[in-house]
Amino acid sequence: MIDLKYLVAYSVPVSAIIGLNLQGYWSFFTPIFAFVLIPVFEILLPLQTTNISEKERESKSKNYFFDVLLLLNIPIVYGILGWFLWSLQYNDYSSLELVGLIFSVGIVLGSNGINVAHELGHRKSTWQKMAGKFLLLPSLYMHFYIEHNFGHHLHAATKEDPASAKYNQSVYSFWFTSISKQYFSAWKIQINLLKSEGLSFFHIKNDMLWFLIFQTLYLGVILYFLSLQIMIYAIAIAIIGIVLLESINYIEHYGLRRNKTKNGRYERVAEIHSWNSNHVLGRIMLYELTRHSDHHYKSHKKYQLLDCHETSPQMPYGYPTSLVLALVPPLWFSIMNKRIPVEMKT
Repeated sequence: MIDLKYLVAYSVPVSAIIGLNLQGYWSFFTPIFAFVLIPVFEILLPLQTTNISEKERESKSKNYFFDVLLLLNIPIVYGILGWFLWSLQYNDYSSLELVGLIFSVGIVLGSNGINVAHELGHRKSTWQKMAGKFLLLPSLYMHFYIEHNFGHHLHAATKEDPASAKYNQSVYSFWFTSISKQYFSAWKIQINLLKSEGLSFFHIKNDMLWFLIFQTLYLGVILYFLSLQIMIYAIAIAIIGIVLLESINYIEHYGLRRNKTKNGRYERVAEIHSWNSNHVLGRIMLYELTRHSDHHYKSHKKYQLLDCHETSPQMPYGYPTSLVLALVPPLWFSIMNKRIPVEMKT
C-alpha cells in the first residue's frame, strides 16, 4: 500500500482540472497549489532519509506498477492540454482566466510531462524511450532527450554543461544560457553521433531532424484545426513547461563543480555533485527526482529504487520550495552559497 504514495504525483493535474472546471480565480489554483501550498506542507512534514532494503529493491525493480504510474501521465497530460486548447474555441475566458489556465497547463507539462519524460528517457527499452519523447512533444523540447542523456550526464557539474548553474548565477540568467546552449549542444551531439556511424545529415537516425518535423507538425495541426491565436497559446504553455524544467535544472547542481585530476580530465560523477532532498512531498510528487545525487551516480536506476547518500550535499528545503526561493536571487544565495564546499565554488 505504501507504493500508492506516488499517486500524489497526479495532484498537479487534478488541480489543473479543478481550475479548468471552476475557472474564475480558480484558474490560478495550480500555481498556488504547486508553489504556495506544497512548500508549506514540505516545511511542516518530516524528512525521510531511509532507503529500501535489498529484498524490497528486488521486488520493486520488477513491479510494473511503477511503470504504469509513469505511462498514465501520457493521456493525462495530452487530455488536459487538448481540453484547454479546444475549450478556447467556445469559452469566453477573461484575460485573468487565460493567464491562470496557461500557467496551470504549463505546470502540468513541466511536472507530469517533461519530468516523466526524463525518467522514461533513461530506460533501456525503445518503446519507453519513445513514450518519453512523446511527452516532450507539447513542450517543444524534444531535443532534451539527446542533450540530457548524451550531454548533461557526461558533463554534469562542469563548465562544459549548460544545465549546471554556476556559483552566484541567478535563475533568470540561467534560463537564457541553459535553454539556448542546450539546444545547440543537442545539434552538436546529434551531428557527432551521425558522423561516428558514417551517416549523412538527412539519415533516418537524425533524431533532431525528426524532432523538428514533429514539433512543426504539432503546431501546424493546432493552427489548421483551431487558430493562430490558439497556436500562440500552445507555445506559451510550452514556454511555461520549459521554464519550470530549467528552474529545476538550476537547483539540481547549483554551484557544484567536479574537480580536474592530474591528467586534466574531470573526476567521475559522484553523489557529491548534485543536490539531494529528502523532503517527502517533493520526492513523491516528482517521482524521486529530488534524490538527484543517486540518479547521476547510477543514471539507469528506476525512480522507485533511488537512494539517499549521506555524503551528498543536502538542500535545506524540498525542490518545490527551493524553486520559489530561487526566484529571489539574494535570498537564494544567502541560503545556498554557504552550503557549497569551498573547493567546488567556481
